[in-house]
Amino acid sequence: MKKVFLYLFVLFVSLLGSSEARAEKMKLFVVSSYSRDYLWSQDTNEGLCAALLDFHFLENKAQTDAFTKNDFVEGEKTIVKKFWMDTKKKSSPAEMAQASKRALQEISEFKPDLVFVGDDNATERIGGSLLDTPTPVVSWGVNVTPLKYGLLNSLETPGHNVTGVYQPGYPIESLTNLKKLAPSAKTFAILSDNSETGRAKAKEIERMAAENRLPLTLVGSIITNSYAEWKAGVLKYRDRVDAFSVMNHSTLKDDNGTPVDQMEAGSWYLQNSKKPDCSFEKQFAQEGILLAADDSGYKQGYESVKLAHQILVESKNPAMIPVYAPERGKIMVNRERAAMLGIDLSGHDFIEEFIDKSLALQKFPASTGKKSNKRFL
Repeated sequence: MKKVFLYLFVLFVSLLGSSEARAEKMKLFVVSSYSRDYLWSQDTNEGLCAALLDFHFLENKAQTDAFTKNDFVEGEKTIVKKFWMDTKKKSSPAEMAQASKRALQEISEFKPDLVFVGDDNATERIGGSLLDTPTPVVSWGVNVTPLKYGLLNSLETPGHNVTGVYQPGYPIESLTNLKKLAPSAKTFAILSDNSETGRAKAKEIERMAAENRLPLTLVGSIITNSYAEWKAGVLKYRDRVDAFSVMNHSTLKDDNGTPVDQMEAGSWYLQNSKKPDCSFEKQFAQEGILLAADDSGYKQGYESVKLAHQILVESKNPAMIPVYAPERGKIMVNRERAAMLGIDLSGHDFIEEFIDKSLALQKFPASTGKKSNKRFL
């Protein structure tokens, strides 16, 4: 009888210890402003996953692959879950409010040890809702300045439970290197949607232009969510300027209020503007823009996990962890666009990476204007 009792006691303690071990697994919750098919989100996720491995939150690539596919993974020490707000397609205030409500409900049920908020909409809405709660928050991808949402006292001393990394944008580098490819260019126009991302970048370039900090003269800006107005702006400026600075164009809508595929807009632009162009993220060089000084999404995702490690493993206080911008990514040039524009790329040793094809022209070919069945994402 004593042996039976001892066996049951040992079994109970073992099960209790196992249960406690499961309960002690670290929980990370990721809120992305966008969707899994968005190229920028794929880039940030790649960096996030690489850092989850490097900082030993997860154990192997099979786990990060599972997370990428299923938005959930449970490792030996960590459980990671992701929520997509999809605010590029569902961009109205009501739609974003509903997405925020669902995200916060999942966070409440999941009870994470830390929440990542990716890009502006998640940072403003989810980060703002979690401000000064016991849950640490790490942001990435906030455009131009992370101070604009009132979550930080300063970049050096955030002062609350929120820290992170942000995107400064590289308009000077983009335009300077574009001028190397098109030395005769003297003027340019801005082409942007009216999203939080596009608007912030466009306004920053306008500010720099007013301060005479840019190598080209700004003639005008198109900042709109109307696809018709966006196209009209391209046609208006293409004969008045020497180049375009192309911002985001993924919240454009047609006359019926239906979202326009970014690649459809990109294909139309590439076919209707034969002027040198530049942008600030890898995704736009992949789409078909001539040059991008990459404000690396990979580095945004990677550095955010580095900060999470400082908070959760090194026990640092997020209120005292400075917010910063990672180093710039590569200067990228699209070979297909260069050929369309008749630009010779030989001898330009400043180019750090080449993109061979324009995804927009492959997805929406000039010959048909219809979406192909080929997959790129």
